[in-house]
Amino acid sequence: MEEYLISKIAEIIQGKSFIKKPHYIHHIFTDSRSAFTTENGLFFAIKGERHNGHLYIDELYKKGIRNFVVSEFHNFDTKYSEANFILVDNTIDALQKFAAFYRMQYNIPIIGITGSNGKTIVKDWMSQLLDKDKVIVKSPKSYNSQIGVPLSVLQLNQSTQIGIFEAGISLPGEMEKLQKIIQPKIGIFTNIGNAHQENFTSIKQKIQEKLVLFKDCSTIIYCKDHKEIQQEIF
Repeated sequence: MEEYLISKIAEIIQGKSFIKKPHYIHHIFTDSRSAFTTENGLFFAIKGERHNGHLYIDELYKKGIRNFVVSEFHNFDTKYSEANFILVDNTIDALQKFAAFYRMQYNIPIIGITGSNGKTIVKDWMSQLLDKDKVIVKSPKSYNSQIGVPLSVLQLNQSTQIGIFEAGISLPGEMEKLQKIIQPKIGIFTNIGNAHQENFTSIKQKIQEKLVLFKDCSTIIYCKDHKEIQQEIF
């Protein structure tokens, strides 16, 4: 990730800032176990159904982390006298907002991959074909979620020539958020199946939701045997 001043990030994500010292950020993370930088790292405290990243702020502060994006604020600015905090309504939304802004700074070919399965295999296969001649940035492992996609896109840097990112959804409306982050110009639809079907009224609805990723694509690649996909594209 390219460096950004902490105050600039606060401006981009439209958060209320409590900044004591101007730090340049070049690493963003959401998993407290992956903390490996101190003053140059920024922790987004994600609050979900089963975990709350705010509970790890004390641990991270003791490790030397000094920059946090939070949606809860319990006198953190006085308790942690050397730390910077950005307060937002929702830390996942803030992470996505920053990633979408960050993506806009790169005018390079971006490939977006979606489908019920096979996304990671296709992504890895394509990167193996292309990385002999191009500098590739791709989703690590199977980072295709509402959190994984922004973290993947934030790997882009000035030397990147092609980006390859996968996007997975389990609920209606999710792909619209991921499309704004990836903004692919080439789209690959691997296939359609029953994964997460319980959250969609029909296969047709799920295809339509996934196709949102390709709304600005000049090229869409799919298997012609998938008649349902073909019908929705055309």
